[in-house]
Amino acid sequence: MSSTSKISDHRRKWDTEEYERLASERLQAELEAQEKANQKLPPVKRDFLRQRDYKVDLDSKLGKSVVITKNTPSSQTGGYYCNVCDCIVKDSINFLDHINGKKHQRNLGMSMRIERSSLDQVKKRFEMNKKKLEEKKRDYDLEQRMKEIQEEEDKLKEYRRERKKEKKRKLDDAEEESGDMPSELASIMGFSGFGGAKKKA
Repeated sequence: MSSTSKISDHRRKWDTEEYERLASERLQAELEAQEKANQKLPPVKRDFLRQRDYKVDLDSKLGKSVVITKNTPSSQTGGYYCNVCDCIVKDSINFLDHINGKKHQRNLGMSMRIERSSLDQVKKRFEMNKKKLEEKKRDYDLEQRMKEIQEEEDKLKEYRRERKKEKKRKLDDAEEESGDMPSELASIMGFSGFGGAKKKA
């Protein structure tokens, strides 16, 4: 009789209480994960936007041809490579837009906000700009002075030329005044010149 009851009861028996407990634990874990996702994370503190302290290299590859193969790393393929964002931009204008953009600045750890300047910082900046202006003025004064010196030298050369011409003119005039007698003597003797002037009849 026991053998017939075993044959008739061939279905597998499930422990419903155990599976209800596992289902409730899984449901509880899903609810906790959803609560964590809904909770706002503390905002990431980013630095203020700063001025670049390096020069952006836009023209080092200008006019050069590069062979690109399958094995060429992405940083050496055509275009401008941004190592912060790990992307390639095809032209210089878009590259400048990219490095000045929000995504790139965020990857650098900066927000797009700028620091509010204090009165002391503004005064220091004015002093620095004033010093730069004075240095530029000094350089300009140097250039202006060089031009003036060059002009003075040109005037001195012109004055010397005029003095030479004046001396030459005075010598020619003196020869003409004192040169009347030798010309008369030369004509008497038969020397009338070297054929440069017309003979008098």
